[in-house]
Amino acid sequence: MPPHVFLTTERMRLRQFTLADVDHVVMLDSDPAVMRFISYGEPTPRSVIEQRVIPSWMKYYEAAERIGFWAAELLTTSEFIGWFHLRPDRFVAVEQDLGYRLRREYWGHGLASEGARAVIADGFEVSKFEKITARTLLGNLGSQRVMQKIGLSFEEEFVYPEHILRGGSEEARRAVKYSVTRDAWMRRLTR
Repeated sequence: MPPHVFLTTERMRLRQFTLADVDHVVMLDSDPAVMRFISYGEPTPRSVIEQRVIPSWMKYYEAAERIGFWAAELLTTSEFIGWFHLRPDRFVAVEQDLGYRLRREYWGHGLASEGARAVIADGFEVSKFEKITARTLLGNLGSQRVMQKIGLSFEEEFVYPEHILRGGSEEARRAVKYSVTRDAWMRRLTR
């Protein structure tokens, strides 16, 4: 049975992950440019992806239908290009955290914005969440541009705790938080 498709956009389908996706995630997380603002360029070991990462993502599907991590595939070729997530925020439990990671060859094509908008719209219009946030390191200007393009506004600058982002100095862990409320999102749709 094929994995459940969560959302379809103009160019992508977002579907549930399976253990068969290990090679896809290893390829994505092996690119130092992709991992630059996540683990300072260090790849995620295959054993960690296989034994911890993907199984933890798959647990979301048991708990809630519209929360979790979704593999992103091109509609035209079914090629894996990355992933998107919407999950309970690690810092503020009543907020939902948006995330995305795409293969480098798909940067700059509007796919991050397209997928993120679809996930936010589902979060507000179907799941009725009140606030969606996204965070990135201060130097990740590309991700901040995506956040701005999709309608999130700057909320604050902060420093990731060492237990969440290991190995970097306090300066290297400086980050920004962007967010949008359901009311603000719905007002934009009626303009």
